[in-house]
Formats: sequence, structure tokens, C-alpha cells
Amino acid sequence: MPLIVLWDIDHTLIDNAGVSKEIYAAAYTALAGTPPVRAATTEGRTDRLIMRDMLLGHAKPEPAWETVEAALARAGEDRLGELRERGTVLPGVREALKAASVQDGWVSSVLTGNIMPNARVKLSAFGLDPLLDMPVGAYGADAEQRPALVDVARQRIRNERHLPAETPLVLIGDTPRDVEAALMSGAEVIAVATGIHSQTELAAAGARVVLPDLSETTGLLELLKALAAH
Repeated sequence: MPLIVLWDIDHTLIDNAGVSKEIYAAAYTALAGTPPVRAATTEGRTDRLIMRDMLLGHAKPEPAWETVEAALARAGEDRLGELRERGTVLPGVREALKAASVQDGWVSSVLTGNIMPNARVKLSAFGLDPLLDMPVGAYGADAEQRPALVDVARQRIRNERHLPAETPLVLIGDTPRDVEAALMSGAEVIAVATGIHSQTELAAAGARVVLPDLSETTGLLELLKALAAH
């Protein structure tokens, strides 16, 4: 049975060890001419919102999005080596992505608040990008609010991979915003407590399935196959 699996990146697939906030700080500095006083607030938000809040919060004018996006991309590219050195792949992730990538009829991609170039930087730092169908994912340049990204990915996958319109879709992520995005868009969700939110918090946000991490590949695959069969 066909299935769409969309993975969050930061704190779901990788621990970026603080490099992500350094990327935002560097992009802000390039745009504003001075370093930020306060670090970016992230936690499941899109790059559009993160950068807007940083600029407005420091009383700086917001440039055209294309200018902001270019600054973010440069900052991400500059920190590939730093991410590779300091960051880590989270438990079970490589095995989980491999298992999903070989399932007949499945599309396994990403739904992330990162712009596509920085999503690719974060995944390629650990050799994860070949395991994901990245061209049909949804990224932080595609919409301001995370729930809207689900429809972006649905449409891309429908157009490019020709899956039926009724194909089940599941998000896998570590924040209440991931859960909210799934619930608001009619998707399923598997939450993982590998970020700052506990299993209790993720369940309270509405996730019916909450895992401590992705280390049990067999169990995760069975959960996904059950969703595909619905």
C-alpha cells in the first residue's frame, strides 16, 4: 500500500549541537550589520518566521525574502564542516530511513522549517540525503506556518510521484508544532521525544503515538505499515 512519510530534521533525525542557531545568527548579522542580542527562537517554526522575528525583535527592517533566504543559505553552507564535526545522527535514524526508502510504493521525504539548501546541508553532513526523496519535500521557504507545508508536500508528491490523492500521510517529528501540523492537515503523526519535549508533552499536544526515539526500526516500520493499510 502507498504511504507518504515526511520527516522533520532537527532533533528528529539529527542533533545539530547548536549550529542551527549559529546559522540564524550569522544570517542576521549579514543582513543587519551587527550581531543579534538574542538567539533565534526555533522549535518547529519556519525559517520565514524565525528570521522575521529576529529582525523585528531587534527593530531592524525586514528585507525581501529572497535576500533573507540567500543570507541563510550562505550561512548554512559555511557551517557544513562545523555541523559534521559537532552534530550527530540520532539513534536508529539511519536504519529507519533505509527501511522506509525501500518500501514499495512509499515516498519518504522531509517536512522542515529549514530552507531547502540548509536542509540539504544538515542531511548531507551525515550522508542521510540519499535516503530521502528531497525534491518533493516541503521547506521553510514554501510557507510561513508549518501546517501549510503539509499541503505543499502533498501536492508535490501527487504531481511528481503520481501517488493517489487518498494516499495516507504521516509526519514524524519532535515538537508540538509537528503534531499540530499533522492534526490541522488531516495527516497522521508519530512524535518522538528526542528534542526538548517529553513524551507526556507530545501526547498532550494530541499525538496518539509517541516514541522515546527511532531506535526500534522494526516497531516503527510496523507502525508505518499499519498506517499505510488504513
